[in-house]
Amino acid sequence: MLQLGGLVAAGAAGWGNAEAAETAGPAIARLSEYMSEAAGRALPEEAAEKTKQHILDTLAAMVSGIDLPPARVALRLAEAHAGGTATVAASKFRCGAIEAAMINGMLAHSDETDDSHSPSQSHPGCSIVPAALAAGEEFGIDGPRLMRAVALGYDVGPRVTMTLGSLPFQMETHHSAHSIAGTFGSGAAAGCAAGFNAQQMRWVLDYCAQEASGIAAWQRDTDHIEKSLVFAGFPARNGVSAALVIHFGGTGVNDIFSGADNFLLAFAPKADPAGLIDQLGSRYEIARTNIKKWTVGSPIQAPLDAIENLRRRRPFQADEVQKVVVRVAASDAKTVNNREMPDICLQHMVAVMLIDKTASFQAAHDKARMKDAAVLRQRAKVELVPDEELERLHPKRVTIVEVTLADGMRLAERVEAVRGTAENPMTREEVVAKCRDLVTPVLGAAATAKLIDRVMGLEKVKSVREVSALLQRG
Repeated sequence: MLQLGGLVAAGAAGWGNAEAAETAGPAIARLSEYMSEAAGRALPEEAAEKTKQHILDTLAAMVSGIDLPPARVALRLAEAHAGGTATVAASKFRCGAIEAAMINGMLAHSDETDDSHSPSQSHPGCSIVPAALAAGEEFGIDGPRLMRAVALGYDVGPRVTMTLGSLPFQMETHHSAHSIAGTFGSGAAAGCAAGFNAQQMRWVLDYCAQEASGIAAWQRDTDHIEKSLVFAGFPARNGVSAALVIHFGGTGVNDIFSGADNFLLAFAPKADPAGLIDQLGSRYEIARTNIKKWTVGSPIQAPLDAIENLRRRRPFQADEVQKVVVRVAASDAKTVNNREMPDICLQHMVAVMLIDKTASFQAAHDKARMKDAAVLRQRAKVELVPDEELERLHPKRVTIVEVTLADGMRLAERVEAVRGTAENPMTREEVVAKCRDLVTPVLGAAATAKLIDRVMGLEKVKSVREVSALLQRG
């Protein structure tokens, strides 16, 4: 037994030496160095402005979703696990950093209000911002560090799924690109908040690879609760838990993107790890991330823009409309075709747009209205056409909307760049106005104004708690 014990000890020592001798490949060496320097590296002016806008937009999504089914589940979790240093938005609760990250992530994707990054097939903000906020409170960071942590998360998470193959990867493997990007992005943001060195950042990436999960079955979720967890809650939790384990001494594999049984071999064997560092430091992914003008699913944004544009040129009433034909990419049509949830149902939201001449947050979440006779009358006029020509333009979401009026007049609009996308960005004023509309009903006008002021002036904020305190309500 003593001899056997010696052999085991020797074997363990050998494994440790082999691990210590393992060198990092060029991709992870460059990536981890970049990640470790992010906490002290000032953002370029444009990237800093975009980061503040996306933080504000995500906080608005967290607060506005408070009465929706995922949020109700999340807040029951918060109440059951109350006690800790991290803020739970739109509530009176504080939890541990891991629980708060997950709960705030669920809040941020309680509906379709949050941002999206088309090239990576991900929704970065709904997991990265909650993770950065929870880790920021845990480690006591200031406003500039919060901005840098969030921007880093957007740089890392989306690059991982772009390297894997984005939408084709998700379609071919049935994995959820949204979950994978969110996990790596949240881990990077939390690691930045913790002030990790390059070696610790490599371990963060290793842990995130082990936590990477999620399958595209979320598309069958009719209550949006599973989707809120896959897109946001679980990835935010994963990133913060990885950072905390490493903060307390955890170690791991030196290069999870190369060598035996590495992440890319497991998920996309033909992937080139060079994609992880493509234009790193010169192309900020947060500047390529879309903010939604309308609080509905991404594939519905362009059709609503198109109807608004048509009405500007030739005003018409709902009862004047004989037929509406909406052409979108085939994969997008699958996501929004006659869904049970109002904000992800294209036919319903087009009908609402015809009647209301806009698509408010309230209307997009009024499930009872899906059975309203007036809405159903307009919905019957809407035809959704999956278009293979538009599919070839994906992930760019182009739509063609044709409206035929009762007098025979035909109106057509092709939208190439949705309002709020990187190609057609919303102004600061538009983003602030969206936040005010979403947050004021929950927190009140005075608190909302203070929140907007703090976030848009994050470079002057001494403690992240100056922001998080404004998210709570009595």
